[in-house]
Amino acid sequence: MPEYIKGVGNRCRKMKVGLFGGSFNPIHNGHIAIGRTMLRALSLDEVWYMVSPENPWKHGADDLAPEDVRYATVKAALMGEGRLVASDYEFHLPKPSYTWNTLQHLERDYPQHQFVLIVGGDNWQRFSHWAHADEIVQRYDIAVFPRSGAEQSAPSIQGGNITIVHVPLINITSTQIRQMLRNGKDVSQLVPSAIRDMLTPWM
Repeated sequence: MPEYIKGVGNRCRKMKVGLFGGSFNPIHNGHIAIGRTMLRALSLDEVWYMVSPENPWKHGADDLAPEDVRYATVKAALMGEGRLVASDYEFHLPKPSYTWNTLQHLERDYPQHQFVLIVGGDNWQRFSHWAHADEIVQRYDIAVFPRSGAEQSAPSIQGGNITIVHVPLINITSTQIRQMLRNGKDVSQLVPSAIRDMLTPWM
């Protein structure tokens, strides 16, 4: 059973929850800034960082750290953040991790919650190619945040409640961090201090 469900506690109360999915390979300061901004801009109770064990768009990637390592770093990075929560929920669902499938299971397990799907501008551009894209747009709120080099115009999907949220454009990517680590460069200013000693798998 997913760790987040096991510790449900006061999570039984009705909440508005942002779902921020990704490989987090590894998590960095930009990811944290996005979550903090979404809490304020969308009046969210929490943002759940949904660590994806196998992203359909990254199937077969040879530089993906083990899922348990990525989850551990996300959990450590968010320690003390309060309303930013690490989730291993997708580890217990069929792979690869299709968003539609995740949303269906969350709706069943947490019927009291209102979920808002948080999507980066780069992924938004290809959203129409996601599995069940039209159904996702029709049934769920979506918040799109800008990414450097990605236009924010909506793809050819009709309807839905779509909000553009302007977050600080922090020019950091997990790809850049992995490359820096492999080259022996210092990334201490780019990642949360809590995970600086946990980056060996990416070196």
